[in-house]
Amino acid sequence: MDNKTVFLFSPTLHDAPSGVRCSMPKLKRSVLSTFPVLSWLPRYSVRDNGLGDLISGISVGIMHLPQGMAYALLASVPPVFGLYTSFYPVLVYCILGTSRHISIGTFAVISIMIGSVTERLAPDSDFTFLNGTNGTAGLDVTARDAYRVQIAASTTVLSGLFQVLLGMVRFGFVVTYLSEPLVRGYTTGAATHVVVSQLKYIFGIHPARFSGPLSQVYILIDICRHLPETNIGALVVSLVALLVLIVVKELNSCYEKKLPLPIPIELIVVSPPYLTSPSLPDVSLWGTVVGDAFAVAIVGYAINISLGKTFGLKHGYKVDSNQELVALGLSNTVGGFFQCYSVTSSMSRSLIQESTGGRTQVAGVVSSVIVLITVLQLGTLFEELPKAVLSCIVFVNLKGMFKQYLDIPALWKSNPVDLLVWLVTLVCTILLNLDLGLAASIAFSLLTVIFRTQLPRYSILGQVPGTELYLDTDTYEEAKEIPGITIFRSSTTVYYTNAELYLDALQKKVREGEWYRERGGVVESERDRREKPDESKLVQHKQSRRETLPSYLTFLSLSFHLSHYFLSLLQIFRDYREIDIDIYLAGCQVCVVEQLSRASFFSESIPKSRLFTTVHDAVLHSLRLQGASDVPIYECTLVSRPSPQGASDVPIYECTLVSRPSPQGHLAGGGTVLQNQLLSYDYINSLILILRSDTISFFTRTWPALPRCNQQGSLRSQTFMEKNK
Repeated sequence: MDNKTVFLFSPTLHDAPSGVRCSMPKLKRSVLSTFPVLSWLPRYSVRDNGLGDLISGISVGIMHLPQGMAYALLASVPPVFGLYTSFYPVLVYCILGTSRHISIGTFAVISIMIGSVTERLAPDSDFTFLNGTNGTAGLDVTARDAYRVQIAASTTVLSGLFQVLLGMVRFGFVVTYLSEPLVRGYTTGAATHVVVSQLKYIFGIHPARFSGPLSQVYILIDICRHLPETNIGALVVSLVALLVLIVVKELNSCYEKKLPLPIPIELIVVSPPYLTSPSLPDVSLWGTVVGDAFAVAIVGYAINISLGKTFGLKHGYKVDSNQELVALGLSNTVGGFFQCYSVTSSMSRSLIQESTGGRTQVAGVVSSVIVLITVLQLGTLFEELPKAVLSCIVFVNLKGMFKQYLDIPALWKSNPVDLLVWLVTLVCTILLNLDLGLAASIAFSLLTVIFRTQLPRYSILGQVPGTELYLDTDTYEEAKEIPGITIFRSSTTVYYTNAELYLDALQKKVREGEWYRERGGVVESERDRREKPDESKLVQHKQSRRETLPSYLTFLSLSFHLSHYFLSLLQIFRDYREIDIDIYLAGCQVCVVEQLSRASFFSESIPKSRLFTTVHDAVLHSLRLQGASDVPIYECTLVSRPSPQGASDVPIYECTLVSRPSPQGHLAGGGTVLQNQLLSYDYINSLILILRSDTISFFTRTWPALPRCNQQGSLRSQTFMEKNK
């Protein structure tokens, strides 16, 4: 016996449970999930994908060259390091990434975030020296650029490690806290930073550098102060370059379907004919840049996964959010060792990669080859490009971001709260800089979630005649309240911040119903009500209501509760029971029921028979209690099963109306009766608590399907909804 006990608690590897045993299939799945290239490369079809990937890779490679050089200016590093950033990380992502269409590389927002760090830690003032010959001050550009490259690489490695760590702990869901209005408002604000940072090159002036909150305002004021010192040559070159770039870009947009490749108007670069050797980052800087690195990691991942999922949904493949974190993190980590700065996906390059026929990550490899050839062989063939022209390239490539200002009228029409998030994010990003702006924007976005739950829509539901639909009586004129029954619904979940509001709204709605019933006997929607009811207590109507109408029922559709709210809910049941109003819960999730049970909510006075799967089941039960004799009961039989080919996932049932009295033992309080011996009382009691949206899928796993209990009514419901779309 002792040996057996020891064996159970100390099993050998041979006797380990199958769930923890390392088998070859599990090892294979683990390797394939870590290195997705091993799953798609052996099945790669050159005939189907080769030509499209080749043309797409060449097109994206051509775009990498000017964007890499120009965006390097935003990161405040020499332009050639933008080309390195367009080479090393792209190869790593092709091995580890799960998106087939996004183009990894330099991006304006990430570049400006890196640039804010490099300029803060390595300002020009730290590298000035006094010329001993003529006594003038000089700037050691070589030393400054070398230190800025070191700062950018260290920040990139740290941000990559953050991304890898978050991916390993399956933290890909963190992007859900960055809503689309927040991301788009943030990138628009970052684009404003980019424009302000490049104005000095456009005008050929040297304004002072500012950092911290309101720095963009101070920079603009200083630029205006230096406008009389504008370099006319730089301004003319900038205007001509802008005109040419805009015209050619528009031609590319108009004739993109007829042109095999975009016109490479930006392809004028300079680079040394060699690659950098790997070197260790300066870890002593990590303590200084940890906050910036984390912000870069989150923003870069948010942009990357949003683009990846967009293309994945469009082309019908899955993008693994956690694997994308690991892939992007390793791309940044490896790139940082080769003096690259942080990367993410670019919308403009990704759209070109998709539209020119790219189907797999091979297109990224081809684009890297184009960059490699340029760096090693063609760099010395081009003359140096003025920084003013590089700034113009940045301006033109920001067109897509500035188009996001068109979100304002669209959000105003669809959701003003999302518009508020967009505007606050934009203002915070511009005024508070990129790091503080991101933190403030996320905090405000989370506050709007609480705000939305504080102002929910409370409504009274009525039945659409001849259907099982229960809709808001204020919205749908066809929906009429059932005499003697009040169905109350909240548009949001109930928890401690809005619990009191929920209770007040419930009492107010019931008071309104009482007031109108006692004065006319007809329940109207609020749209038709012209008078305000008195704010008297429910107890004052107790005696008169008993004389006019039978008991009323209020059904609560709840999503979740917290323990300290249970006492308030108990008090609701007790207060309304004293005035002969029965309360039932409809459409509760199973987690809500479990919390209620653990809190000893159910008792003899509040049994579980107060729970219902649907509102319609609760209405049927209440009608039976009120003495209605025409409550329909249906008997359902299976008439066809799904075919083996999977043509239909839902079996078809034939429901026949049977005339029989209400059963003595209703299903967990009067749910719809199903004449099937497989469904015992206890079985239904556990399922009747499932949220309505999960009912069918749950039954499909345990029983073929849940038959509809009112076939004719369901058809009428479907017809009504189609008519009222």
